[in-house]
Amino acid sequence: MKPGIGEIGVKIEKLIMSEEEPGYFQPGVTKTEGGVYICTEAAGEEVSLAVYEQEQGPDGEEKEKRRVFPFPKGSRMGRMRCMKLLGEDFSGLTYAVLSDGKEMPDTFGRSFTGHGTWGELSHVDTPLRSRFELESFDWEGDRPLQIPYEDMILYRIHTRGLTMRAGSKGADGKEEEAENGAEPGTFRAIAEKIPYFKELGITSLELMPPNEFEEVMLPDGADGNPYGVDRPTGKLNYWGYTPGMLFAPKESYASGACGEKNPVREFKELVKELHQNGLELVIELYFTGKESAAVISEAVRFWVREYHVDGVHLVGIAGCPALRDDPWLSETKLFAAFWEEETPGRRHLAEYNDGFLIDMRRLLKGDEDQMNSLIFRNRRNPKGYGVINYMANTNGFTLMDAVTYEMKHNEQNGENNQDGSSWNYTWNCGVEGPSRKKKVAAMRRKQIRNALLMLFLSQGTPLLLSGDEFGFSKGGNNNSYCQDNETSWLDWGLLKTNRDIFEFTKQVIAFRKKHPVFHMAQEPKVMDYLACGHPDVSYHGVKAWCPEFENFRRQLGIMYCGEYAKKADNTPDDYFFTAYNMHWEPHEFALPKLPKGMKWHLAFNTDDRERNGIYEEGEEPCLEQQKQFLVPARTIVVFIGLKERAEENRGEKRGKKEKQPADKEKKRAKKDQEKKAKEKDGKKKSEKKASAKGPEQSGE
Repeated sequence: MKPGIGEIGVKIEKLIMSEEEPGYFQPGVTKTEGGVYICTEAAGEEVSLAVYEQEQGPDGEEKEKRRVFPFPKGSRMGRMRCMKLLGEDFSGLTYAVLSDGKEMPDTFGRSFTGHGTWGELSHVDTPLRSRFELESFDWEGDRPLQIPYEDMILYRIHTRGLTMRAGSKGADGKEEEAENGAEPGTFRAIAEKIPYFKELGITSLELMPPNEFEEVMLPDGADGNPYGVDRPTGKLNYWGYTPGMLFAPKESYASGACGEKNPVREFKELVKELHQNGLELVIELYFTGKESAAVISEAVRFWVREYHVDGVHLVGIAGCPALRDDPWLSETKLFAAFWEEETPGRRHLAEYNDGFLIDMRRLLKGDEDQMNSLIFRNRRNPKGYGVINYMANTNGFTLMDAVTYEMKHNEQNGENNQDGSSWNYTWNCGVEGPSRKKKVAAMRRKQIRNALLMLFLSQGTPLLLSGDEFGFSKGGNNNSYCQDNETSWLDWGLLKTNRDIFEFTKQVIAFRKKHPVFHMAQEPKVMDYLACGHPDVSYHGVKAWCPEFENFRRQLGIMYCGEYAKKADNTPDDYFFTAYNMHWEPHEFALPKLPKGMKWHLAFNTDDRERNGIYEEGEEPCLEQQKQFLVPARTIVVFIGLKERAEENRGEKRGKKEKQPADKEKKRAKKDQEKKAKEKDGKKKSEKKASAKGPEQSGE
């Protein structure tokens, strides 16, 4: 309990610095018998620990008392300082580090106070101090889920962006008030979306930086020190890609509904609840590139050990060899832009960059010379590491904007539209920005369906940017780093408006999860190594077994043999043929022949607006013409090879029997017509002869 009014400093006065040499222990605060160990980094010559106790005085004003404990001289090892502080009650106390008289936050602090309200400009002048975080937590046997890369469906979210907008609580886009509903924009609010994640088919979340960082932006050149003289720019760093405290969850992301904010407990509760529902959590951590490999390793280990996260996405740095070879992290998912080498054993590394996005967007818009890129990106699934594929990400256009805009529209950022990439690789379907033209709207939806099939039918791990499943737009802003407003907050009302996009996304995800041939554990070899008569994957042009790679080609067929992938019940998967026609003209594809007793049926056709491109399982129509299919312009069609159904066989036999008499009737009718025509011609000829003789010759 906190000291009562008039008892300010009661706890702090009871603290005693131990004389015993503390030795080495992990950075930050560690609970020990009779008190705590504190280990921190400081470069100054005179380094002390400042401990604070704060409470309201009799006059209602905030009062604060400070005690300073110099670090023992024998506790220094390099820049690390250690101390053992004895005391019975550390609740309500905070601390900071004094380095040559200058107060600094503990870079290894586990929990901070002072910045509990998001976006407060006063943060610039408010000291950031650490709590003595000693609260235990019952994980109830929780462990990371370790879902293989080939089985993951990633969904990228931002803590505030996911739930800040009205309507975020209702899966149908309508606000559903609850007595104990979480505050929007908090870790607890993320947990409330678990039913939605499961309905969509998500297996893993990627969370943008959840650690403590300063969102109030200072002018260029300011070092970000809260005690500096530089004034705020008025902008907020919404994304969190800025130097921060790598060992503490962000205080302003915690809910205050139950009293004092407790980001540590709330984040642990989030991870635990996600795991109980079969969902992984991969967090982003931003590094400036100035951190040592030891600090990077310690930070990643800490989040895995303390918060049970399933993985960490390293942002700002390339793959770190120290992490790659760290035995403590050998089963933890690690994402980076690239890794220099593979790691033997379990495949826990993953490449995460824009390569798939660039190539597949160029294919989507109909650029030439993209067939080799399609094959490479569709098949890529390296043995030594995973590959994260996406069609849209935070630092770029959303999927809806990728079919609505060709140019960035970042004027709202206040940088004269000079920020953000000018290379978007997009086609606006004929009109820049929103359009009421039905043809334009229809084409945009079709292109979204095409993009989703490109993503979820590729072998790598698919990542879906939150909001893309219901057509969320940022108005063409491809660099919304400072937009903590409705530009970035998901509009859940679109879930009702664009229900067709949501349903298509959900169906494609379910389709991928059901058919392992689209997410095999190893990269397809394009060989018939099972001697079953078909390669695992094969490529085709408009003629079967004849792929065409000239630069002007914009169409390709990919056939998948289900014998190379086992379903959940250990039976072989089905045969599939995917026809990609990104040309603005239709093309007829010759369909490869299936094994005896099987026929091609339609699974998806992005040109079919009436069915939203989907043919439900068990209702896939059998093609009347099994040898070829005319694929409309800018369309992807997915065929599934199924065994001949009894009703289809009966229908065919009945059709043949019915056709025979009909053919006879047609032939008989044709002969009658020919006979009548001859008789008519003979009559006309005799009339001509009679008229040629004249009246006298005719006997008149």
